[in-house]
Amino acid sequence: MTQHKFVSKKLIDKGWSGDKKYCVTDTQGNKFLLRVSPIEQYERKKSEYELMSQVAALGVPMCKPLEFGTSDEGVYSIQTWIDGVDAEENVHKLTSEEQYSYGFDAGRILKEIHKIPAPEKIEDWEIYFNRKADYKIKMYNECPIKYENGQAFIDYINKHRHLLSGRPRTYQHGDYHIGNMMIGNNKQLYIIDFNRNDFGDPWEEFNRIVWCAQSTPLFATGMVNGYFDNDVPMKFWELLALYISSNTLSSVPWAIPFGEEKIQVMINQAKDVLSWYDNMQNPVPTWYKCFYENDKNNCRF
Repeated sequence: MTQHKFVSKKLIDKGWSGDKKYCVTDTQGNKFLLRVSPIEQYERKKSEYELMSQVAALGVPMCKPLEFGTSDEGVYSIQTWIDGVDAEENVHKLTSEEQYSYGFDAGRILKEIHKIPAPEKIEDWEIYFNRKADYKIKMYNECPIKYENGQAFIDYINKHRHLLSGRPRTYQHGDYHIGNMMIGNNKQLYIIDFNRNDFGDPWEEFNRIVWCAQSTPLFATGMVNGYFDNDVPMKFWELLALYISSNTLSSVPWAIPFGEEKIQVMINQAKDVLSWYDNMQNPVPTWYKCFYENDKNNCRF
């Protein structure tokens, strides 16, 4: 049973996680985040909690883990509470400079997160990801719904698989994009929801940047520049296009159980991706190039 004594408990009905999330308050009026998962997930949640503790030790701004255990409800963790607002819902209230600056911060924070190494003797990344890509291609080919020119994603993957050779594996947040970030009342950017953490190529972590680019290209641009300290290698763009191609292929099969609205979101996202990458012919997306060419007519700022 938890060592903390709480006097109030309010359900947080947000996010895609299967965890139950609550804002809880103690007798002194301090707020905390309580996450509860089914007891069958004990080992997974224990590992997640321990890795989050390593991330917090690096000084990453986040909900810091305080306590882990089991109760009648299942496996629980207690984390510090962040007073602030969702970054994605509030980014458009910011100036262009602020949007870019928060993106730059997100990139620098991600670089810190990737300092945590993968376990020794983990499967070679090239073998692992080729299997993952093959499965996603199969999913797409068997899916009754197809993208217009979806074959471009498959062709790009097959042509660039050699780039996977020798790639490192590190700890990954697992779902790193503006939807899993908050802007605190202190104006600092915070990273939340580490429940999909994994170990993989650190550059693969950018595969969710499509959500950032759709929301604010300036944030997405800042994120890349912050991670690479304004010196982005071409190999990064070539690999990222492969990772985004793989993700996009599986997005529409994933969306089908959630209904027509989610299917349309993914179809529209695939259209955006094909547009940014000139049907996967140019590995540097237009939302990034526009920032430097100042071509406001062709950018959705």
